[in-house]
Amino acid sequence: MASVGLVYDLTAMLGDRSSQEWIDQYATSHQHPVNRVCHTLGIPTILISIALFVASGFIHRLWLYGLLLFILGWVLQVVGHAFEGKPPEFLRDWPFLFVGVRWWWAKIHGKV
Repeated sequence: MASVGLVYDLTAMLGDRSSQEWIDQYATSHQHPVNRVCHTLGIPTILISIALFVASGFIHRLWLYGLLLFILGWVLQVVGHAFEGKPPEFLRDWPFLFVGVRWWWAKIHGKV
């Protein structure tokens, strides 16, 4: 029964939009080729940094590498948006922080 609550919570977070609608809207503010490259590199860099932060609980000083990668990933995002000339979507709607990962996944699979 807990999974039903989780599905409801995710649906509530996404509002009345499908996952594809979120990705499509995200893609509209990521059209410039430099921005797309920056996000294609920056998003997985941030994801790896989060994994390193978690792993740093078991491996001493790993958090430092996680921090450096986290900063690098966000620098890439900011540089990309400077080329795009548009602010990041998450500044208007916070769930876009998670849509970026879905956009990246769709992009590496040739769906965006």
